[in-house]
Amino acid sequence: MALAPDDITAIEGLLGGAEGEPGAVEAVRAQFPSLSMTRCDQSDVDAEDPFREYPAFNLYLVDGSDHCWHLTGDPSVATGIVIAKKRVGP
Repeated sequence: MALAPDDITAIEGLLGGAEGEPGAVEAVRAQFPSLSMTRCDQSDVDAEDPFREYPAFNLYLVDGSDHCWHLTGDPSVATGIVIAKKRVGP
């Protein structure tokens, strides 16, 4: 499933709130049930550049079309997403 511009806009609407609304990740999963999605802590992907950054989350796109998946910046080849929760505060 490639991500269309409308899909990215919808995901931004769900993840882009200042505090990362409670239930935002679950809302993405509910709106895109066929999209492979992984949730992790930002420290798990610190060495990578996010596709999009939001106040409480970073969004990474996954290309799983080859034998091994890898992160991509191209929504047209994305087969999944990683939502990384940022640590807020000290």
